[in-house]
Amino acid sequence: MELLLTGYEVNAPTWFYLSLLLIMAVFFRFHRVFSLRNLDLALLLLLAPGLLLVRGGVHPSLGYLWLFVISGLLLVRLVFDGQFVRRPRVPQNLNPAGLAFLCCSALLFQFTKIMTEEPEALTVQTVRRADHLLKRQDPNFPKSVSDETQTATIGVGPAQTLLATPVVPLAGGVERHAARWLAFLAHISVVLGLLLVGRWHFGDLRLGLAMATLYLLLPCTAFDVTKVSHLLPAALIVWAIAAYRQPLLSGSLLGLACGSMFFAGFLLPIWVAFYWRRGAARFSLAVLGVGAVLLASLVLTSASTLSFTRQIIGSIDWSALKFEAYEVGIGFWSMYEPAYRIPVFAAFVVLIAILTIWPAPRSLEHLLSRSAAVIVATQFWYPHQGGVYVLWYLPLVLLVVFRPSLQHLPPDTDRPMLARLAGGHASSSAMRSAPTSLTRRFPT
Repeated sequence: MELLLTGYEVNAPTWFYLSLLLIMAVFFRFHRVFSLRNLDLALLLLLAPGLLLVRGGVHPSLGYLWLFVISGLLLVRLVFDGQFVRRPRVPQNLNPAGLAFLCCSALLFQFTKIMTEEPEALTVQTVRRADHLLKRQDPNFPKSVSDETQTATIGVGPAQTLLATPVVPLAGGVERHAARWLAFLAHISVVLGLLLVGRWHFGDLRLGLAMATLYLLLPCTAFDVTKVSHLLPAALIVWAIAAYRQPLLSGSLLGLACGSMFFAGFLLPIWVAFYWRRGAARFSLAVLGVGAVLLASLVLTSASTLSFTRQIIGSIDWSALKFEAYEVGIGFWSMYEPAYRIPVFAAFVVLIAILTIWPAPRSLEHLLSRSAAVIVATQFWYPHQGGVYVLWYLPLVLLVVFRPSLQHLPPDTDRPMLARLAGGHASSSAMRSAPTSLTRRFPT
């Protein structure tokens, strides 16, 4: 932007104020202030001040406490999402053409921000490991890379490395260019996933457009716009939801998400319980198949058994599951005894068990809210800057916020996917022909 407008600069607080006005103008329900939509917008927008306090470094402890409080309110909202039975269609304050223009403009803004900012160090390391995979080189024994660079690769999941391999040749082998394009493609994947879920399962492309626009406008997206480790797992989970009627495909996508970041693994019990006798075996088989492929990719770049072991250990953030003082990084838990995390983690496990068992039978709306709730709950016990990983769950929360009633969408895996793609109006047609009692919930 500096090439077109001399002196152009939009810092984080300025973007927060600008996006706040835009979001309220487009999505806020002025004629009904006390509504569920306005509550959801308030919770999403209130995450930004906490992130600003943490990023500014002036009052980081207050920022972490702020994020924990807002995340707790959001968790309660997601857990009790099924109690909000009436989900009327809420039109946006902008027509579809204007919304599409705003969405493209916001995407262009994020693209400019990605291309001008310095890419995240972890993303650069992902690109480097992807280059090693293409050349079948062992990243644990580089010829001209220091030991500091080796330790920086800790936490780079094998799936993240595998998915980055097509981007490296397109960027001409330049690590920073490849890292920037990888971040932009991750954002594009999230946007397209939201559009397809709105079209295929919500029965209205305008809902998908609204979700994509809000995703691009929210300050949380702009603050961490280059962090592929936050974006990629969320994009894969959204696409798994888009393909939920095909257990093999959704299992493969969720398996890749698990191979990117550890938190996606906590979603597996909920997804298996969702499919149960109507695809749980195929879903689990796909997850295991992806795991085998990821292990094979590590074998290709391992010079020895020791190197293979080191790559597996380095791909997982094991410190998150340890409760020792020297393992706790900067964040909320750095101010307290690490032992206090143990009951929080125990409550997290109990929450997963409850959400997996109850309710039954399940529909797509249960899958959305419970998956989002589990990822939000992860923030409370994760030791490294807990609460700041908003992009892990932001796309899923947007699906919950904008969804209509989806009790008519159980895990039906009988219909072939090609038939749904050819007649993509299935959800909207069924909604138009729904009984009067159901139609009353969706006033136009």
